[in-house]
Amino acid sequence: MARLPRLYAPGLPQLVQANFIQPLAAASQPAPADILNQLATWLGESAQRHRVSVHGWLLANDRILLLATPADEEGLPRLMQTLGRNLAARLRGGRVFAGRYRSALLEPGAWVLPALVWLETYPVRSGASQDPDSWPWSSASSHTGNTTAAPAQWQSDHADYWACGNTPFDRQANYRKRLQDGLSREEAQRIDQAVSGQWALGGASFIASLAHTASRRVAPGQRGRPRKKPAAPAPADTESTPSTPAPSTPTTS
Repeated sequence: MARLPRLYAPGLPQLVQANFIQPLAAASQPAPADILNQLATWLGESAQRHRVSVHGWLLANDRILLLATPADEEGLPRLMQTLGRNLAARLRGGRVFAGRYRSALLEPGAWVLPALVWLETYPVRSGASQDPDSWPWSSASSHTGNTTAAPAQWQSDHADYWACGNTPFDRQANYRKRLQDGLSREEAQRIDQAVSGQWALGGASFIASLAHTASRRVAPGQRGRPRKKPAAPAPADTESTPSTPAPSTPTTS
């Protein structure tokens, strides 16, 4: 089966997931915490070099999650390639990612904040942490105002996060509540499916608007064979219709 081309549309954020071939904890040297610290540094450097605005990020033992808007179609692929090469060199091994990274286009105003919550709550879902904003290798603490970790200077918050409040305190408080409340099962499933299938996530009008701007189709096709059009009715057979003879005119003698 042919691989789908990378999904891209100008100016739109993407939710990215890249899984490691084996967990970082399986590497004896260096320690996983040291690797994650180094990964965070590489992420910031690569994002600036390849002109990728990172709105949310999370580095875990088994994966990398990003919410980012690239300046062009090559930004995200180059960023992920740089991270993969640097990590492979640090671990003194071969390929580090389990296949290609997967991504989904997001509709601003509808799915950016749910995607950010999905990303930043991963340590809780995986059992690595009890609180999302206490995970050191994540954008969560900067969004909630947790001062235990210094915010990444290269992080660029999305406009949807800024709309959470008029002041930093309001934004942090409102987003903290959203993060604590989490997602509904339906929201989480839709995000999972969009990332796994590498599709766009949004309403019908948003999906339709991408028809002429996205790098490829943005939604899965309908299952099964296309419906056949009903056959047109056959034209009337005029030749087989008996004609009525004209009445004869009587003759006079």
